[in-house]
Amino acid sequence: MAIVTGAANPGNIGSETAEIMAREGASVVLADVAEDELVATTRALADKGYNVASCVTDVSSEDAVKALIAFTVEKFGRLDVIDNNAARTAVGADLLVADMDIDLWDKTFAINARGIMLMCKHGIPEMIKVGGGSIINISSGTATGGNFFTTAYASSKGAIEVLTRYIATQYGPYKIRCNAVAPGPIMTSSLKRGLSPELRDIFRRHTVLGEFGKPSEIGEVVAFLASDRASFVTGQIIQVDGGSSVHLSTSVELAEMMASGNMPTA
Repeated sequence: MAIVTGAANPGNIGSETAEIMAREGASVVLADVAEDELVATTRALADKGYNVASCVTDVSSEDAVKALIAFTVEKFGRLDVIDNNAARTAVGADLLVADMDIDLWDKTFAINARGIMLMCKHGIPEMIKVGGGSIINISSGTATGGNFFTTAYASSKGAIEVLTRYIATQYGPYKIRCNAVAPGPIMTSSLKRGLSPELRDIFRRHTVLGEFGKPSEIGEVVAFLASDRASFVTGQIIQVDGGSSVHLSTSVELAEMMASGNMPTA
């Protein structure tokens, strides 16, 4: 039995993950703050024959998280998997530190870091009752290095990665595994709307595979980590980024020089 947060919007990572988990045989509770979209997405999965339910939840609220956990256990009898996917982004406003809006910073951390902590705080006791479970936290490739935007977002994702290791260490003896998935450039529906062609090209060029990932490709990794196939995997940060994080900073320009025949010799 699994919870997927941030699961309302079709074409994004949360909804795709919920469908993949359901396809793999899990009963799934979809959670999000966007009620209309959440209900529609859940209904669409139910129409495909999947065992799903929805619960409107603001993960930054401890009372709301408690209610989500209680709803899940009452509905399906147990809790085995949490996919902490809900996140707040504000790409156009989340820029340089000296210009940082404190309210933006606090709201970003409230959802992205505090929300995950609350889900773990109240979900772990239910997992212990049934002999263990798997927690998957969705981080981001933005946490692997500095940049000129998404400062608050990336910082919150860095906090998630540390929290992931702490949970894995503290609750491993209870057979609870905790891992994080760090997506790179994934062509979600929101990215299609918000990213200019020029920015898209920059991100695409910096994947060694030369293309954006699909939301379902994150969902497949989450489903693996949730399953018994990953029974000896815990405390890991898994980059799913088309190779964005593996190459040296000069490799893109060098590859383009080589392709053009202008590679200088020593």
